[in-house]
Amino acid sequence: ADGGIGREITRALAKKGASLVMACIDADAARPVCEEIKEESGNVAIEIMQIDFAALVSVRQFAGSFSDRYQQLHVLINNAGVFCAKRQETEDGFEKTIGINYLGPFLLTHLLLPVLKKTPQARIINVSSNAYAQGRLDLNNMHLNKRYQGFKAYANSKLAVVLFTLELAERLQDSGITVNAVHPGHVATNIWNMWPGKWYQALLFRIIRMFARMPEEAAQNSVFLATADEVKGITGTYFDGRKPKALPPACRDVTLRKNLWALSERLTGIA
Repeated sequence: ADGGIGREITRALAKKGASLVMACIDADAARPVCEEIKEESGNVAIEIMQIDFAALVSVRQFAGSFSDRYQQLHVLINNAGVFCAKRQETEDGFEKTIGINYLGPFLLTHLLLPVLKKTPQARIINVSSNAYAQGRLDLNNMHLNKRYQGFKAYANSKLAVVLFTLELAERLQDSGITVNAVHPGHVATNIWNMWPGKWYQALLFRIIRMFARMPEEAAQNSVFLATADEVKGITGTYFDGRKPKALPPACRDVTLRKNLWALSERLTGIA
């Protein structure tokens, strides 16, 4: 929550007077951001809690600490995201992109459901990307051990997020909790810092920034889904910005959706 879109979501919600928990991988690095937002917004009800989505033990520790401190959670925004040009693995042996972008948030959401269910009209917002349309999930090769491609891993992770959103919305349909996915737009953040030290990285990033939205603009889409009365009661929907958008047949594959859920439960130790 201290960088990119997450920082701007935090800033915008703080200005609306929300009590916030910033989930951050490095609490020390997040502290100056937190203090800056407190001063700018006049809202001191903001705290930092450490979480590393590349380690399921960290996700479990965060969820346990949160549940001990808080009795309600009105909005959960799963915003963490990475792009890896080369194949890397998480602490649990997952391909890093699918681990951080999908499996970590999958587990966190599951662990926070008891608190969410105590909260009237709670909302879950999963930040996806229209890159999901390029995803082709093979559940027998979810971690892309063969022929790794960075964009393929990223697209697959975002497709998994969309399928997770649809399945969770169905499972929670009688709970009062809404679950939606959002494409924030193409945003100029450090997620695209793919080739550190390469001369063309700076040039490419500069070109991307010319055509991409700035984080503060993109953040407003998640803030809208978190706070707007217009989306009250809407669930199981993919939003492109602030507009609901129909999903292609790949996302309506119920068998794939349910098999992904079952696999995710096994991988994260829920089942």
